[in-house]
Amino acid sequence: MTHLPPVLAEAHWPEVASAQYAVAILPWGATEPHNRHLPYATDNMEAEGVAAAAATRANARGARVVVLPAVPFGVQTGQLDLPLAINMNPSTQARVLADVIASVERAGIRKFVLFNGHGGNDFKQMLRELQPTTPVFLCSLNWWQVVDGKGFFDEPGDHAGELETSVMLHLRPDTVRPLAEAGPGAERKPDMTGFRERWVWTQRPWTTVSADTGIGNPRAATAGNGERFVDAVADRIAQFLMELSQGDPAAMYK
Repeated sequence: MTHLPPVLAEAHWPEVASAQYAVAILPWGATEPHNRHLPYATDNMEAEGVAAAAATRANARGARVVVLPAVPFGVQTGQLDLPLAINMNPSTQARVLADVIASVERAGIRKFVLFNGHGGNDFKQMLRELQPTTPVFLCSLNWWQVVDGKGFFDEPGDHAGELETSVMLHLRPDTVRPLAEAGPGAERKPDMTGFRERWVWTQRPWTTVSADTGIGNPRAATAGNGERFVDAVADRIAQFLMELSQGDPAAMYK
């Protein structure tokens, strides 16, 4: 079998033209501060890195998966006062998503996975609206929810905490500043019970919630724990991708 490049951005036309991919993955991240020690592109680097690891493993097991270039801008409407936190409104995301899916459809690929890397993004309603318009099977996942981080980290955190920092120490250590420079990632909790217990939702005003833009203390992060977590996540996603690549989603309830 000819080489099947799993990452489109690194592939060349002759390989792609003969690849006959079955599944396209679109990583979608954000551009925003991540405490004082992680870069603005953290969500993009994580989504791309984990997606590539999962696709590589899936293809080695017989899948036919390609990872598209990441969309680097997410919903930042709660962080508009942070410098260069680039906001892309959900209505804009929906238009971008529709155009990407149309390109995937023209390429003959009939299965599409939206690989979300940013908590402010929410694609479910977009996929509900788009699914009747295309023969491409649409689904989504949030990579950090695939495996319970509590099995790997004492305090995973919500944003730039121990989990994310460990992942970045594994995937892109060259971008991580010394942890001594990081803020504590303390979160201010709301006074109202429903919001504090999270059975009532509202958008969090980020700079009111966190003084350093982080939520969760990153000081205990290690590259080793990040590697173990990414391996567990990539293995589980690879198994899903293999099943999706070789299976028929229309028949999975029969």
